[in-house]
Amino acid sequence: MDKATKRTKFENTWARIREELVDHVRSEGFPPEAVEWYGKNLDYNVPGGKLNRGISVVDTVEILKGAPLDEDEHFKAAVLGWGVELMQAFFLVSDDIMDTSITRRGQPCWYRAPGIGMIAINDAIMLEGAIYFLLKKHFRSTPYYVDLLELFHDTTYQTELGQLIDLITAPEDHVDLNRFSLDKHRLIVLYKTAYYSFYLPVALALYMSGVPESYTLEGKIVEPYKVALSILLPLGEYFQIQDDFLDFSTPPELLGKVGTDIVDNKCSWCVNTALAVATPEQRAVLDANYGRKDAEAEARVKEVFEAVGVRERYTKYEADVYKRLVGLIAGIPEGPERGTLKREIFTSFLEKIYKRTK
Repeated sequence: MDKATKRTKFENTWARIREELVDHVRSEGFPPEAVEWYGKNLDYNVPGGKLNRGISVVDTVEILKGAPLDEDEHFKAAVLGWGVELMQAFFLVSDDIMDTSITRRGQPCWYRAPGIGMIAINDAIMLEGAIYFLLKKHFRSTPYYVDLLELFHDTTYQTELGQLIDLITAPEDHVDLNRFSLDKHRLIVLYKTAYYSFYLPVALALYMSGVPESYTLEGKIVEPYKVALSILLPLGEYFQIQDDFLDFSTPPELLGKVGTDIVDNKCSWCVNTALAVATPEQRAVLDANYGRKDAEAEARVKEVFEAVGVRERYTKYEADVYKRLVGLIAGIPEGPERGTLKREIFTSFLEKIYKRTK
């Protein structure tokens, strides 16, 4: 099945999942205007993104099965996938309020949509709550129900911790590059992005596929969830560093958007790399110009990035991390047994990311 077909099939499950959520609110006797509001919240904030995280759950379940999923298996995997997308929607609605953002996915942020305002805070919490309604409805009778609950709760908490570090390190209205460091950038990336974008979809698929906490293969004890974490966290870090680099280096007509990390005072890999090697004169330029809403200031920052070799340093980083990830994946013991890790899970992620241009 090609990528477009997979996406369409996944999208088609949303109508049923949405109806289950709205029907539940309706069945509780809430007034029509509340039911309508909730439906609009779901429609506006959940299905409009790339859906990579949600589709990854389905793809991983299929890889672990080693055969196409039947309709029931696909739907259950899709419920978990849409759970990840609901989590993403919860984060984005909340983040946009905290960041006072203007647009999201080509339309006004939810809190800026007509008539919404700060009710968006409650709407964000309801998007999170929808995850647990769906888990209870579809997975309560399974032996891994508590594992799913803990995984979603733990990942939410990890992401919120990452958001906290990001917000207090790089507030948009107060530039202080002394707060920045590559170590702090790594912490933000791991907690704010890597856990929920990379580990969560795979771990959900492992639980659904009956993969145990440990098993013996080729005479070795394998702990699949720890192995997955050891690969997917650096993979997620690579993805975000790549994203940071593309924001600086790629023209808008190729990237599909205007890079804003410099003017938005983002604690990005590029500025932290530059800070680590800048001369006192270059550091003074960064202090004077980073995070300023000014095209000339942005250009001066980019000149420093070029002068300290951010492009060359990224090229070396990408080559090194790719080699390391390929080695980690190759080291996974793999056999024909059902319920065990497959290298294809990780190679499929890596192939999507390696040398991407947008």
